[in-house]
Amino acid sequence: MPFDPKPTKYPFPEITDRHYLVVKKDRGIKIDKDYPYLDRSLGLRIAQAFTRLGLTLIAFPVSIIYIGLRIKGRENIRKHREVLKNGVISCSNHVHMWDFISVRKAVRHFNPNLLAWDRNLNGENGTLIKLVGGIPIPVNDLKASTVFLRVTENLLMDKGWLHIYAEGSMWEYYQPIRPFKPGIGYYSVKTGKPVLPLGFSYREPSWIRKNIFRQPAAITLTVGEPLYPDTSLPKSEREKDLIIRCHREVCRLAGIDPDENIYPPVFDNTKRIDYYPLEAN
Repeated sequence: MPFDPKPTKYPFPEITDRHYLVVKKDRGIKIDKDYPYLDRSLGLRIAQAFTRLGLTLIAFPVSIIYIGLRIKGRENIRKHREVLKNGVISCSNHVHMWDFISVRKAVRHFNPNLLAWDRNLNGENGTLIKLVGGIPIPVNDLKASTVFLRVTENLLMDKGWLHIYAEGSMWEYYQPIRPFKPGIGYYSVKTGKPVLPLGFSYREPSWIRKNIFRQPAAITLTVGEPLYPDTSLPKSEREKDLIIRCHREVCRLAGIDPDENIYPPVFDNTKRIDYYPLEAN
């Protein structure tokens, strides 16, 4: 079993897909059917190009120092490059504010988009999230959801890369792999594109990282191999089967025996297993 930071300072919610981060700013952006979920304007494309340069020159090197990032399994990117460049859904556990920067560093020359919490797109980090390819998930709006699904499905059919945090929210330095929501299975079965699993795990921090950077662990990202829907199964069973297989693979990539992970693979309003008590004030 890999190192477990056992974080005690984060107020993890009762339900495993809920958020605990407080978004302090509301920019008043309306995420509805008219929102540009995949903005192809010239101005944004230029800004995103400069952002990619900044990630390469600044954020990627800093991630090695700041969170101790190590990447394993990049040979799977090279091995399956021809498949991946035709469109792919990637997924991972969601454990750090910098974990999408880590994903982008792992996939290098690809330019993935990611599905993001709608409040984050409207909050203080919204501009940066959009610059790195964030697409907000609309809530409680059927028309907006219809547009959102059409745009993201077309992205994949146009040979794009879509990253999904299947656990539904970020829980910092949480080791168990939480249950996966249905998005990865839906998109893969709908578009015929594979799912590329990635797993974040932890290493014991050095004295400098623990005492200077205040990081409870160093982070490793391991890249797996693409998974495909099982077409021998009835259509009604393919999505769930793929979600289960992907969840088990993310567990393995994170150094966890899938049969010993404390959560089931499929989200069903799953409640947190509370063995990380919150620090006393």
